[in-house]
Amino acid sequence: MNILLIEDDKRISDFVLKGLQENGFNVHLSDNGVNAREHILSSEWDIILMDIMLPDIDGVELVKLIRYKKKSTPIIMLSALGDPEDKVNALDSGADDYLVKPFHFKELISRINALVRRTKLNYDKEQNIHQCGDITINTDEHKVMVNNKTIDLSPREYKLLLFLVENKNKVMPRTQILNNVWGINYDNNTNVVDVYISYLRNKMNLTPATLQTIVGTGYMLKDS
Repeated sequence: MNILLIEDDKRISDFVLKGLQENGFNVHLSDNGVNAREHILSSEWDIILMDIMLPDIDGVELVKLIRYKKKSTPIIMLSALGDPEDKVNALDSGADDYLVKPFHFKELISRINALVRRTKLNYDKEQNIHQCGDITINTDEHKVMVNNKTIDLSPREYKLLLFLVENKNKVMPRTQILNNVWGINYDNNTNVVDVYISYLRNKMNLTPATLQTIVGTGYMLKDS
């Protein structure tokens, strides 16, 4: 796990850095807001631990910047400011958790693990939604929507569409489609792929530019 620690108090940063490394975390330290901003924008982190009172740019402004840039990295604020208004301000700005200094190190580890677990759970749930242009597939519910309108597909049509969406913007040869959707023992000389592609185009009103025929090869679903 890669952690960005943003803390200008050397006594505290040494304590946190040593403890995190002993617990097997990979930690990078930034001791001011400008340096932290560069690392936030140039690298991906599993979690960010951030003080509020920093040189140059304070922690709350950094949190706002992170969320403005559409980064969903979990953020725990580590601050000596224990007033409820300070906590509310940080959380409303986009922080996920708030720990008041001084704190027990075991509590910090527990909060890190809980936040990463929750983030991973949400990420895994998002993986059940597949998107391609106006097409949305919810694999939990086997539900297909186009422009927020539900489309009724047969099990085979659904499986074919899901395969194409999972491989969007890639040319899929007929034999590969056949093997993945109908099974490797299916007759390679059949035109069943072309027939079901036609079914999808008709039911979902897919234009030739969206569900493309690649002459002599197969098909490609374009993410417009």
